[in-house]
Amino acid sequence: MGKVFAYARVSTPRQGERGVSLPEQRDAISRYAERQGLEIVRWFEEQESAAKKGRPAFNQMLQLLRLGVAHGVVIHKIDRSARNLEDWNDIGKLVDADIDVHFATESIDLKTTAGRLSADIQAVVAAHYSRNLREEVKKGLYGRLKQGFYPWRAPIGYLDQGSAKAKTPDPIQAPLVKSAFELYGSGTHSLQQLAREMFRCGLRNRHGGNVSINGVSTILRNPFYVGLIRILKTGQTFKGNHEPLISVALFERIQEILSGKRVDRVQSHVYTYSRIARCATCKYSLIAERRKGHVYYRCHNRPFKTPAVCPATSIREERIDEAVLGVLATVQLSEEELRAAREYLSERCKKSEGERAAIQTALKLQHDQASDRISKLTDLLVDGTIAKPMFQSKHRALLLEQAAVEHKMEELKNGNAAHLQQLESAVELAKDASLLYRKASVENKRKLLKILLSNLTVSGKNVEAMLSIPFRLIAEREKSGNGGAYRGTCRTWTRLLEKLNTYFCENPAALLESRPSNRID
Repeated sequence: MGKVFAYARVSTPRQGERGVSLPEQRDAISRYAERQGLEIVRWFEEQESAAKKGRPAFNQMLQLLRLGVAHGVVIHKIDRSARNLEDWNDIGKLVDADIDVHFATESIDLKTTAGRLSADIQAVVAAHYSRNLREEVKKGLYGRLKQGFYPWRAPIGYLDQGSAKAKTPDPIQAPLVKSAFELYGSGTHSLQQLAREMFRCGLRNRHGGNVSINGVSTILRNPFYVGLIRILKTGQTFKGNHEPLISVALFERIQEILSGKRVDRVQSHVYTYSRIARCATCKYSLIAERRKGHVYYRCHNRPFKTPAVCPATSIREERIDEAVLGVLATVQLSEEELRAAREYLSERCKKSEGERAAIQTALKLQHDQASDRISKLTDLLVDGTIAKPMFQSKHRALLLEQAAVEHKMEELKNGNAAHLQQLESAVELAKDASLLYRKASVENKRKLLKILLSNLTVSGKNVEAMLSIPFRLIAEREKSGNGGAYRGTCRTWTRLLEKLNTYFCENPAALLESRPSNRID
């Protein structure tokens, strides 16, 4: 009785779990071996497509056959052994080495020329069928992608709704994923710290375990959360019809942090002016050090990188506090100005209803222009005028631009006038910025500094703090003869509010998304 191996395969694990194919293959192979007087010494089973070369069980079986562990192998059918020609070539080498290859359901003798020819034809047909099936599956997948549907399992933060249906935000995980983006975008967490913090908050992977550092990085890099679908293997990007979780501005800021284009770094010991206060001469950040109960900021000049000779700089944190508070005091608003600002905002909110249609039209025009540019870009690719890598890069940038416009349109539809919200936030911060800053925690002080100041430099013992544009405009407002601010009803103050409103319209992200609450800690 000859000793042989037995090989059975199903295309998918699901098919094997249902018991549709593997048990039938085993039965057919066992009956054949019994009729032929063959002893099956080992079974090799695989739950994986044969369209790709490199099946582990199949390769192990081939290796053992070459070593003479068995005299031959029994396979259910030709298409179970070879749905790609590389594997069929391996089968042919076994036959050439006088190793018996049997097919349980096909009467083919591979020892004869006619039998070998018949088997070769069937193998070619099987390979063609596999390739054709693969192309049809790809067509179906790309059809779904072009319709805006994600044809695979939903990423963390979303739920599957079935075939040809958009993924929906998970009511439990989606807020946590959004929080992960916001925390990392604030620059206060490293990837490792973020992974620990999100696990503590309840974010879990599909198996209920913690999301690894690589998993967190994958989430932060995935444009699916801004409404786009990216195919990593091909580099293609499609516009999705699912609900975004975050804004394009936040996503792009996080990509800059991940790629190292931003200088924000997580500090093991967070000091108020770390990476904010800079040397006025060499422009490098001052280094914070604690000595005898006080925090000092020193310039560690790098003479091999700059010819400038920096003056000796070692300044206490309290001195910088005094300079910052002195500058912030200049933006403080009187009660009359505050009341006039609130009246102005109330009137502008009413007027914005009438302006909404014009803004909506402008946004739609911008959206259509992006669509036209995408169409022209596709034509250039088809004509061979532009290389595929450049096409993919520009196509993704245009889709991000479209997503940002759609986000603004959605805000407008929901009645969120972003520029008025920013103006209101600026007025509330200016109301008593110095008191708010004095009472804030270190973390919130750092957030306030990034909003209120555009530059903070130190030269020797001299500190220069420059306000950001909106607060500089407030600080430089016209003063009355007795040194106080004009009354809130004066035209100068109203014109200033108009100027600020225009500024925020043109700079929708002027106040950072991570701006702190106005609540005094």
